[in-house]
Amino acid sequence: MLIIDKDACIGCGLCEDNCPFDAIAVVDGKAEVNDNCTLCGSCIEHCEVEALSIPRDESGAIDLSAWSGVWVYAEYRQGKLAQVSRELLGIGRTLADKRDTKLSAVLLCADAADVPQQLIAAGADQVYVVVDPALENFNDDSYGAALEDLARKYKPEVILAGATAIGRSFIPRVATSLNTGLTADCTQLAIGDDGHLHQTRPAFGGNIMATIMCPNHRPQMSTVRPMVFQAPEPDGSRTGEIIVEAIAADRLASRTRVVETVLTEGEQLNLAEAEVVIAGGRGLENEEGFSLVESLADVLGGAVGASRAAVDNGWITYPHQVGQTGKTVASKLYVACGISGAIQHVIGMKSSETIVAINRDQNAPIFDVADYCVVGDIFTLLPPLVDKLKERSGKE
Repeated sequence: MLIIDKDACIGCGLCEDNCPFDAIAVVDGKAEVNDNCTLCGSCIEHCEVEALSIPRDESGAIDLSAWSGVWVYAEYRQGKLAQVSRELLGIGRTLADKRDTKLSAVLLCADAADVPQQLIAAGADQVYVVVDPALENFNDDSYGAALEDLARKYKPEVILAGATAIGRSFIPRVATSLNTGLTADCTQLAIGDDGHLHQTRPAFGGNIMATIMCPNHRPQMSTVRPMVFQAPEPDGSRTGEIIVEAIAADRLASRTRVVETVLTEGEQLNLAEAEVVIAGGRGLENEEGFSLVESLADVLGGAVGASRAAVDNGWITYPHQVGQTGKTVASKLYVACGISGAIQHVIGMKSSETIVAINRDQNAPIFDVADYCVVGDIFTLLPPLVDKLKERSGKE
């Protein structure tokens, strides 16, 4: 809780002026806090007389030196290793080298097949493997308990996971069980001069980038969105250690039962891995407008993306959404059709190699990140472009 030293407070109002949540106000010459307080600490930074403080409970402090190593949760389902796991092994290698420690992958499954060797080829020094029939279908209970038990036994300094449906589902549970912090949807990871993991993510609607640290607890945990980091080229000559672990049956027992697994449109779409993405926004005006985007995507062999505005208007389904609250893409070609370029959308596509933007508004923010800018009407420009491309490709 926020403590206010009434004797020290001079009622200057700096805390009130700088509180982003309207959680503090000066009443009768003294600061008072209300239920809106999130303990962000902004008021403390601006209090010149040091009248504000947030007591920290250090009773749960741990021996940080007992924790070492960088772990990557290897997401494996439908018989396939998720691409984001390879990407995390790439950045994990950098972090592990900086800390002069080992990079390990954690594989939880019912049948490991040759996945451990794939993980070693992708950069892992060690692979912790738990094979159990209870892990055939993902569920929070068994996967969370397995990763928690392994972490308690081996004490990794860092645990990374993809910010996928699975990662977002059970990684927060693991962090809570281990009494540590978790930074979600990171776009940058680095080891600072202080030896801590510096975890950077968008905050306040993408208007600022916040760098977060977990200095007093371990492991330091982060989830990272797909396509943020580059996956290393696999090296089949690499060798590593495969460590097979068993988790107690009662720990793998789940309160839920998976009756059936059905691939969603998003999983079939593979938008995050598409080399060509044609995306539409509010400028398409209605659902019919997306037929132009779909035609262009079809002739170029690409996937269809969308801005949040288009999804919110019901013109296309959520699995197509690109941006802070959707998917992150790093395609070779990204064509933004009628998308204004709000920062929330740009976060999800700015890593694309070539960005083409088409918009009627010559001052649209999307032009600030585009490699090629076309000022014009989508409905006038796209039909002849699609026809010309069909003619050149021989498509009907």
